[in-house]
Amino acid sequence: MVTGSPKRETILEMPADGSVPGVVVHFHPAHTRTYVSSPSLAILPDGTYVASLDHFGPGCYRNETFVHASSDRGQTWQQIAYMTGQWWSTLFEHNGALYLMGTTTEYGNCVIRRSTDGGHTWTTPDSPATGLLGQRRYHCNVVPVLKAKGRLWRGMEDAEAWGNWGEMFRAFVMHADENADLLNAESWTQTPPIERNREWLDGDFGGWLEGNAVLTPEGKIINFLRVASLKRGSEKAAIMHISEDGTDATFDPDKDIIDFAGGSKKFVIRFDESTGRYIALVNDVPNPNPEGRGLAARNTLSLVSSADLKDWTRHGTLLHNPDDQLHGYQYVDWQFEGDDLIFLSRTAHGVGDQAAHNHHDSNYITFHRIPDFRNLLQQEEQ
Repeated sequence: MVTGSPKRETILEMPADGSVPGVVVHFHPAHTRTYVSSPSLAILPDGTYVASLDHFGPGCYRNETFVHASSDRGQTWQQIAYMTGQWWSTLFEHNGALYLMGTTTEYGNCVIRRSTDGGHTWTTPDSPATGLLGQRRYHCNVVPVLKAKGRLWRGMEDAEAWGNWGEMFRAFVMHADENADLLNAESWTQTPPIERNREWLDGDFGGWLEGNAVLTPEGKIINFLRVASLKRGSEKAAIMHISEDGTDATFDPDKDIIDFAGGSKKFVIRFDESTGRYIALVNDVPNPNPEGRGLAARNTLSLVSSADLKDWTRHGTLLHNPDDQLHGYQYVDWQFEGDDLIFLSRTAHGVGDQAAHNHHDSNYITFHRIPDFRNLLQQEEQ
């Protein structure tokens, strides 16, 4: 069975002031109480860009995904598919097909869908043989699906621990043989989920989530995780180590919590073979405003890189607005395209009637390009 007919068109009247940075892919005004989120980006072999996204907020059901495509390198976008029962999903291309992997709804089952026509129609995950990968309270967001060591790897969480947001997340990695049927639940292995300990970081470890599966310089798989911690004056990330056979995971809080500016917000890490460096786009806060949102601000998006995943260098600001109350450039997903870096942003932006509800509750998904981005790697900022 396939789904994906673009029955629901949700792009409403576009703002006329032209102030929004980048190219608008999707827009929803704040007064609808429906906000846009989870942008994911893939490039097809023919050069078509495909974007997926979803909605959150009290004005929606939190179980819808929209797929858009661009045939002119991101200058214009059209909605090509819409589906329910899909949320918090990563879009990726593999062996000539497109996949969407996420949950059915907020803290829903884990599911994956496949499209063989460029994202116009999708399989339906209605059984363990057709994409229903797990039935418990899963959590995730748009993080990379890493192809390494003959397998596909993806960071995930569940919400099966006791506590509030963050506290209830248990982190793990899912992986499958790269030649397996990815819609078959038996193709996937999950490492045992690890619950956060409230005593880590002297009691300021609020949770870990949205982990990136990364291949280290030593050839090991790690889960590089966002850490909810804002009280110590600096942001952190956590590194979970995956065993060689992929069946177990370990974490040492004395060694595996590192300084990572922007680490309390979602980020994506990818390896650049041309430079031998890991690249990330982060919501760091170079100059925290104690009268504003402090380290929780998302109004700056910066390019950072590392040779070893531990020591990171800031190379410059990509997007910024001085107002951290109603502006955010966040939950960015991105891809290499030759010498360029292209990305989608969950963007809170605007003024007056076009303003976002707040910095978190975004009203746009926007597309951006950084030409010759490796030139920025020659610059170092403190």
